[in-house]
Amino acid sequence: MDSFFWTATSVTAVVTSLLAFALLHLDGVRGLAGWRWLFLIEGSITFSVGVAAFFLMPASAVQTKTWFRPNGWFTEREVAIVVNRVLRDDPSKGDMHNRMAITPKRLWASAKDYDLWPLYLLGLIAYVPQSPPTTYLTLTLRELGFSTFNTNLLTIPSTAIGIGTLIGITWFSELLNERTFVSMLQALWTLPCLIALRYWQGSLIEPWPTYALITTLLSYPYCHAIIVAWASKNSGSVRTRSVSAAMYNICVQLGNVISANIYRADDAPLYHRGNTDLIIINVLAIALFLATKIYYVLRNRYRDRKWNAMTAENKAHYVANTKDDGNKRLDFRFAH
Repeated sequence: MDSFFWTATSVTAVVTSLLAFALLHLDGVRGLAGWRWLFLIEGSITFSVGVAAFFLMPASAVQTKTWFRPNGWFTEREVAIVVNRVLRDDPSKGDMHNRMAITPKRLWASAKDYDLWPLYLLGLIAYVPQSPPTTYLTLTLRELGFSTFNTNLLTIPSTAIGIGTLIGITWFSELLNERTFVSMLQALWTLPCLIALRYWQGSLIEPWPTYALITTLLSYPYCHAIIVAWASKNSGSVRTRSVSAAMYNICVQLGNVISANIYRADDAPLYHRGNTDLIIINVLAIALFLATKIYYVLRNRYRDRKWNAMTAENKAHYVANTKDDGNKRLDFRFAH
C-alpha cells in the first residue's frame, strides 16, 4: 500500500506536466499570461481535493459516522471485525489510540531509540544522489536546447518509468521478505549513471544522449516506500511508530537541504565537482545499507542468544510481566 501511496506523487507529476504543456498555450487568453492560467487551474484543483479530503477521510474506522454521513461506512458488527483484525495483526495498536497525545516523555523515549537510527541515516543519505539531477532536469533540458513546451513533455518518461520501478521494487521486497538488499538496488541503479554523467565527454553537451542518460538515472527504483514501512515495522509500538515516521521524514528533508547545495553556480554548467560529490555520497549510501543489514542481524542474534538461554517458565514470566516496551522486548525481532 505504501508504494501505491507514493506512486500518486509520480502520477501527479505526469498529469501536471501534460497540463502545463496545454495551459501554457493559453498565453494571452482573456488577457492572462500562460503561467497565470497554470497557477489558477492547478491551484483550483489542489484546493478542491483538499476540501474533499476533509469530508472523505474519517479519523478512524470506528469514527465514520458524522453529521454529513449519518449511517457511516460500517455496521456495528463490521466495526468489531475491523478492530479485532487490526489488533490481531498488531497487538501493540491497543496501547494507544489516534487521539491520544504523545507527551514530551514519550517523545524523548521514541527519539532516543537507537535501534531506529540506522533507518534515519538512510533517510538522510539515500536520496541525495538522485535529487540534484531531478531538481535541475527542466533547467538542463532548456540549456540543451529543448523548448519550454517540449521540456514539460520530456520530463514524463522518467516519471512514468519510475512508477513501474517503484511498484516493482516494493513488490520484490515483499516477495523475498528482504528490505536491505532490495532497497540498495536504488543506489546500485544510480551509481553507473552518475559515473557516466561525470566522466562521459558528451555529458550535458550532446542533447539526446544526455537526455537518455538522465532519463535512465531518474527512472531509478525508489525505495522510500520500503524504508517507511521498514521503520514502522521496527518501531514495535504505536508511540514509537508515530515518532519514527516524523523523525524519518525530518531526516529526508534534511537530506534535501544537503542535495540543494551540491550543484553550485561556480561549478556550472557541467557540474563536475557536484557529480563527483554525488558519486561519493552514492557509495556512502551503499555502505550504509550494508551496515544497517549487519546491525539488525547482530541485534537479532544477540536477542536469540538471551531468549534461547531462558527456560519455558522464564519466557512465560517475561511475556506476562516485562516492563520492556515495543522493540525493546526480548521476543521482538528486527526486520531487515
